Amino acid sequence: MFSMGVKVADVKSEVNGHRGLALVTGGAGFLGSHVAAHCLADGQSVVVLDDLSGGVKSNIPQGAEFIQGSVEDDLIVRRLFGDYRFDYVYHLAAYAAEGLSHFIRRYNYTNNLIGTATVLNAALRAGTVKRFVFTSSIAVYGAGQLPMDEEMTPKPEDPYGISKYAAELDIQSAHRLFGLAYTIFRPHNVYGERQNIGDRYRNVLGIFMNQVMRGAPLTIFGDGSQTRAFTHVDDVAPFIAGCVNIPDSANQIYNIGADTPYSVLQLAQMVGKAFNTEPMVHYLPAREEVLHAYSSHEKTARVFGRSAQVSLSDGVARMAAWAKAVGPMSSRYFENIEVTEKLPSSWVAPAVPTTRSE
Repeated sequence: MFSMGVKVADVKSEVNGHRGLALVTGGAGFLGSHVAAHCLADGQSVVVLDDLSGGVKSNIPQGAEFIQGSVEDDLIVRRLFGDYRFDYVYHLAAYAAEGLSHFIRRYNYTNNLIGTATVLNAALRAGTVKRFVFTSSIAVYGAGQLPMDEEMTPKPEDPYGISKYAAELDIQSAHRLFGLAYTIFRPHNVYGERQNIGDRYRNVLGIFMNQVMRGAPLTIFGDGSQTRAFTHVDDVAPFIAGCVNIPDSANQIYNIGADTPYSVLQLAQMVGKAFNTEPMVHYLPAREEVLHAYSSHEKTARVFGRSAQVSLSDGVARMAAWAKAVGPMSSRYFENIEVTEKLPSSWVAPAVPTTRSE
C-alpha cells in the first residue's frame, strides 16, 4: 500500500455536489500542474502521479495528493488504481521534445507510448473510470497540412508525433472494445508560468527567456522563419480539465490553442521587448523539423463555447514577469542520447575532462 497518510476515500466521490476523484499523471509538470489546479477548482479531488523527471513538487497545487512514480512502472500504476477508485484519468505525463525524439527513440516510445498503455490498462481493469482524457499533440499531423484540421489523416514525421498518434489509436481501440469514454486534445506550443525554462531541447519561449536572463544570445535554428501558433497555458488547461463536464466532448479529438502563427524571429523580438533589451541572436544550422504548424479550432469553439483569448504579447509579458521573479535556471543536457549522428552540436554535452593518474 502507498504510505500516503489520509487517502481520498472512495465515499468522497459520493458526497453531494462533489465532482469525483481524478488522477492527473504528470501533475508536477508545467501543463499537468495547471490542469490539476483547474480540476480542484472544479470540485474534483485530485491525485497526482509524477516521477519528477521534468516537474517539481512546488508545481503541484495545494489540495492535491502526490505519489512519486513513473507511468512506465506497471507495479506502481497497479497499486495506485488498487488504492483509489478514480472517476477520471487525465494522462499528461510525457516527454514532449519533437526535435530530440529523433535521437532518443527508445526513451520516447517507452515514456510516451508504453507509459500510456500502462495507465490505459489500469483504467480498463478498474472499471470505474468515466472518462480517459489524453493530451496528444499537433505533431501527429506532420507537414503540409495547413491549417491542421481534426478530419485530416495524421502523417507524423518525427518519433514524438508517431508515439502520440499511436497512443491516440490505442485509446480509440479501447473505446471500441471496452466502451471506455475518452477525450483527446491536440495542444500546440504551450507556454506560460511554471514552464521549465531550463530545458534546452523544447519550449522555445522558455529557452529564450532563460538565455536573456543569463546574458546569452538567443539561439535560433535556421533563419527563424519557421512559424507556430504559440499558446498560453490559460487557453489550454481549463478546456482539458472541464471536458468531463461536457457530454458532447466524449469520444472526440480536439485541436486546442491559439489561432495566429508567428515566426520564431518575431517571438525573439517579443521576448527582448518584455525584458527591455535588444536581444542578440545566434543562428544555428537548421534542424529536421516541420517549418510551419498551426491548426483550426472551429470544432473546439463549437463544443466548448470559446477559443483562445490570451494574445501572444500579453502572454509573453505575463510569463516574463514570472520568469523574472524565479530567475534563470541551469540548463542541463539530456543524458543517454541514443543516436549521435546528425545531433545538433548545441545539444551535445561538452566532454568532461579527465585526469590521468600516474
